[in-house]
Amino acid sequence: MSESTATQTRGATRASRASVAPRRSRVRLIVVAVLLLLLLIAPLYVDEFWLRTGFAVFGAIVGAIGLNLLVGTTGQLSLAHAFFLAVGAISYVYVSGESGGIGIVKLGGLGLPPLVGMIVGVLLAGLAGLLFSPIAARLRGIYLGVASLGLVFIGQHLLNTWTSVTGGFNGRAAPDFSLFGFHFANKDPLLFIAGVEFREAERLWYLGLFIAGAAYWFARNLLRSRPGRALQTLRDSEVAASVMGVNVQRYKGRVFLVSSMYAGLSGVLYALSIGSIAPESFGLEVSIQYLSMIVLGGLGSVGGAALGALYADVLPFVGTAGGGGLAAGEAARFLYGLAIVLVILFEPAGLAGLAGRFRRRGRDPGGGAITAPTAAATSSSTTDVPSDRPAQGSST
Repeated sequence: MSESTATQTRGATRASRASVAPRRSRVRLIVVAVLLLLLLIAPLYVDEFWLRTGFAVFGAIVGAIGLNLLVGTTGQLSLAHAFFLAVGAISYVYVSGESGGIGIVKLGGLGLPPLVGMIVGVLLAGLAGLLFSPIAARLRGIYLGVASLGLVFIGQHLLNTWTSVTGGFNGRAAPDFSLFGFHFANKDPLLFIAGVEFREAERLWYLGLFIAGAAYWFARNLLRSRPGRALQTLRDSEVAASVMGVNVQRYKGRVFLVSSMYAGLSGVLYALSIGSIAPESFGLEVSIQYLSMIVLGGLGSVGGAALGALYADVLPFVGTAGGGGLAAGEAARFLYGLAIVLVILFEPAGLAGLAGRFRRRGRDPGGGAITAPTAAATSSSTTDVPSDRPAQGSST
């Protein structure tokens, strides 16, 4: 193939891709708008059970995005996510809860507005991550994972022994959420939209949708910013990042802070979705579950983290009570484990990588046949065209 023909072919390929890009943007915008519309009108048609499940999913999405920033984007293995969830949940319950108790267990509480409790929970979780960040900045890989695992054991001990704050083994109830005088309880105030009574489940749905959307938006913009690019450089090579002027220890500490604050907010939403907190809710299994979410969704992808959280939270409801075969919980464990194995074997980039593969196919208007102009070249001598595709950046 002559040089002029190759230039024309490359020009045609660029032109076709340029024409496809605006169309892809419009399609993506339409899909997002339709999805948002469906989420906004869902409380008008969906049962209370699924609304409460959806609120739990929104909380899991927040926590998964935070962990993905740490593990997927920066490449730091952490098993302490359950600990930071516990910090956020306990802080909210204590700050916004009332003093009192049942029997010999006397519970403390500050009785402050729930919004203050949520903010304090996020800040204290971030503070806990900041205190641990000097250790995280000096460790990597399995060593960081083992060090962070110690936080989970510390958290379990505190949850079971600090009874005046946590309620001990039995836990304690989470106060209802309210915002500037508007209560998210069932009847305070009464609210009807399109003839549908908006009770606690409907109101919490919109709260979770807003918080999850804000968390997603912040993470996407963070990754597109200069600090986000620095974090991605850390994942590829700390030495290269240091050579490029990135303060490795500082950025590793900062991302641990941000990830912990995400986890604290997720812990608050978890307390609201369950209505109470208990020590067994924040064990090592929770940290493993969040790691599974981001692996299934796709490491380093904000949207993938959201998809992984959706899959993990909805899957346990695959069965119905009283039916034959496996119970819902047992089937969920089998399917969840099978999904993780299949993703690691066949699609390491997760659900986000699978979606990206379809997008790459969509860039080619001819369904992958953009090599047609080079067909004439194959009829020429084999000395003009190599038998194998040259490596990227190769001059051959």
